[in-house]
Amino acid sequence: MCRHLAYLGPPRTLHELLYAAPHSLHVQSWAPRQQRYGTVNADGFGVGWYPEGTETAEPLRYRRAMPIWGDSSFADAARAIGSGCVLAAVRDATVGFGSEESGAQPFRADRLLFSHNGAARDDQALLTGMAAPFPPDALDARAPVDSAPLFAHAVRAWRTSGDLTDALARAVHRARELSEGRYNLLASDGEVIVGTTAGDTLYTLRRDEGVWLASEPFDDGRGWRQIPENSVVVATREGTDVRPLG
Repeated sequence: MCRHLAYLGPPRTLHELLYAAPHSLHVQSWAPRQQRYGTVNADGFGVGWYPEGTETAEPLRYRRAMPIWGDSSFADAARAIGSGCVLAAVRDATVGFGSEESGAQPFRADRLLFSHNGAARDDQALLTGMAAPFPPDALDARAPVDSAPLFAHAVRAWRTSGDLTDALARAVHRARELSEGRYNLLASDGEVIVGTTAGDTLYTLRRDEGVWLASEPFDDGRGWRQIPENSVVVATREGTDVRPLG
């Protein structure tokens, strides 16, 4: 349904992370190689990044309700924006949901960036069982998409425990109790990137002191490692840990 990517490491420009590779997220928007559901990701895109050398508490975002290939101005601006932690996604909207900007991810709350690759069979069950109470100051939790209840649940768990890995795992477990679906989640707090494999592909790569999590490889170079299904992967600057989702 979507393709997403997260990066943590030495500062790189958004252009390098999203456009420069031979099979970049930009290319995956119209020609994904491993997408199991849907064929093109033309229903919006977004990127969130943590600014370097500022006191900004929250990550910054750029989101549009259009294909990433149609926004040439952002492609230019991306050459001048650098960060050591980035999360981005291109969207293939779930049937029944529109392509307005509010549905483009990543979602944001405090220092948290969040993306969902997948879909729920019963989106109303997720809305009823996971959305309320809406987390304060997390407006994306009210977005009219099936990803929003997952985000709401993850934000509440993260704010309670401070454990991003546990928050994503709890969101997947609760979602599975309510509805069949695909729940590949990806999130960051600026210090760590965390992903789940619950119905779709996810890969990790360590290269040049940086680490990536991505729905599919952006090149054919060595080092890509596919994360097993029903896993949660935690990547820091120092190492990568893969454990059962449970």
